[in-house]
Amino acid sequence: PSSAAGRTVIAIGVAGSAAAARSFLRAAGKAVTEFYAAGKAGSEFGAGGGAAGLNAISIDLPGFGVSPPPTHAGGAAMYADLISPLLDTCRTPIVVVGHSFGGRVAVHLAEQRPAAIGGLVLTGVPLLHRAHRKGRPAVRYQLGRLLHRWGLVNDNVLEGLKDKYGSADYRAASGVMRDILVTVVNESYEQQLRSISAPVDLVWGDGDDAAPPEIATRSEALLTDARITLLGGIDHFVPTTAPSALREAIDRRLGALQ
Repeated sequence: PSSAAGRTVIAIGVAGSAAAARSFLRAAGKAVTEFYAAGKAGSEFGAGGGAAGLNAISIDLPGFGVSPPPTHAGGAAMYADLISPLLDTCRTPIVVVGHSFGGRVAVHLAEQRPAAIGGLVLTGVPLLHRAHRKGRPAVRYQLGRLLHRWGLVNDNVLEGLKDKYGSADYRAASGVMRDILVTVVNESYEQQLRSISAPVDLVWGDGDDAAPPEIATRSEALLTDARITLLGGIDHFVPTTAPSALREAIDRRLGALQ
């Protein structure tokens, strides 16, 4: 809509891939530039920088895609701190789109910078712990962790147990990224959701097994202004399997910035 001309869409961690973000943002008719080093946001996107004249930016979070990992471990709030300077280079308020891990970051960003964010589009985000959390870690892993704490087994043994019993994402990660994943998996964002004043679109696949739809339903109840769209036959990867649904939500949030 012409009333939203010049507004910025920032996509964070969409489908874990900047290429996927480009795909659905192009479908929405938005020009896109890629952002690989969130820690350099302030320097790369100033006046006349790479974002000049563009109204959409896809952020490849540090440690994902081609971006190098952070220098130290932290949670979603740490990533929001890295991205926050980018907002100072945009015409605000902006619309932020967050998928999966990126949505964790998006809600922290909305809490930190409420005046700068005019709308959120979230999809497949583990915003809350599951209503029925999975069981405790395997007994063998718990025993190994205890023995390691007592100094009876070495780091290699513990890492082997983590490789065996950890999630697929954890097994694929290494170094500081493992510590980051452990941190965020234990986070839940009730406080952030209650604090967000901007309107939020929750676009969810009914077959999402990474962030089940019940998480979206409970999150909607915590938000001040939320709308939920449940997509039949769609899995966790809404940006690639249902890009038109994201386009509709993005356009709705842009259109409201009048």
